Order: sequence, then structure tokens, then C-alpha cells
Amino acid sequence: MMRFIAFLFLALVSCDQSEPLETGADQAVWEKPDTEKWAPIQFGGEGAAEWNDGVLHFDPGVEMTGARYDGRVPTVPYEVRLEARKIEGSDFFCGLTFPVDSHDACATLIVGGWGGGTLGISSIDGMDASENETTSYHNFKDNQWYAIRVRVESDRISTWIDGEELINVGIKGREIGLRTGSIELCAPFGLAAFQTEAEFKGLEWRSLAD
Repeated sequence: MMRFIAFLFLALVSCDQSEPLETGADQAVWEKPDTEKWAPIQFGGEGAAEWNDGVLHFDPGVEMTGARYDGRVPTVPYEVRLEARKIEGSDFFCGLTFPVDSHDACATLIVGGWGGGTLGISSIDGMDASENETTSYHNFKDNQWYAIRVRVESDRISTWIDGEELINVGIKGREIGLRTGSIELCAPFGLAAFQTEAEFKGLEWRSLAD
């Protein structure tokens, strides 16, 4: 009897995982975008955006530095994952812009904004990453790689950082769009950092369609 209870306990613990389970469409092959199709964005006052040994490096700009992917981008439902780190700066080191409903309806995951600790999605019902229900605050350390994973479905956006689910928001019937301003140049798929030196690697995506 005691062995059965112990087995049951271990089974329940093993099912309590933050990462989504790999089933069905989740087993699709991850695709790596072509590094040659990343174009530096001319925000005005931007720093250099350059690839080196599989790592995309952003120098800090007067405001934003970024790059947009000008190849084929994923369509809903899909997942994207990457690693990002802040080298130096006090604002967001990862602004990941991605399509939600179409190439004209995009959102941005902000990691480390508003002084370095804010996580959230811009924008939902006109509210940006610092003021909607996706907002949370974290201690993002310099020179530490963070594993970021975003799942985009027709009715939901979910985000994991280092395997922990931090955003799970329903979007059906809601207004999803980019914050008005320079970030719009990242659409439909791009990366940006604000006054911060940052690096990115391992970016890839996969379809979750049946």
C-alpha cells in the first residue's frame, strides 16, 4: 500500500510541469530563420545590429536598436523560442514583435522594460506591457541568458521564461496591436532593445497546426 501511495505521489509531481507537454502538433520540427534575412531597422539614433557566430548583437542606441525578419514568418498557431541576455542597460533587452492574427495584427513581448524589470505584452485593448494583466516584475540580471518561449494561438498568448509560465492571456474578441511609435517598424516579426546592449541566439519557430 505504501509503495502504491509513493508511486501515485511521484506520478502527480511529474505531471506538474510549467513547460507545455509535447503532444500532437507540438512535435513539429523547429525551423531556424535565415540569418541573412534579418535587416537592421533604421529607427534613427540606433546602434549597430550584427550577427557573429550565430549570435545577434545589438549596440545600445539613443533609443531603440533592432532588426526585422524579412523572410517568411510563422502563422497562427505557432511557437517561437530564443535565448536573450542584457549586457548593459536599464530598459528592455528583448522586445519580440510577432504576428497574432495576421501580418497586420501584431504584438510585442517586452522583457526588462520600464527600468529593467517589467515583463508584459503590448498592447491589449490599448494597454501596453506595463499596464495590462500580463504585467509582472522580475530581476533580470546582466550577462545572463534567459530562455524565452512564446505560444500564439487564435484565442491565447502564453509565455515561458526559463521554463516557468509567466503569461497566459486570453485574446479572443480583444483588440491586439502594437504600441504606437517606432516599435511598429519591427512588424511583422522583429527584435528590439531600448538604450540597452543585448544579444540573442537560438531563435526558431514551429507550427502547431494539425
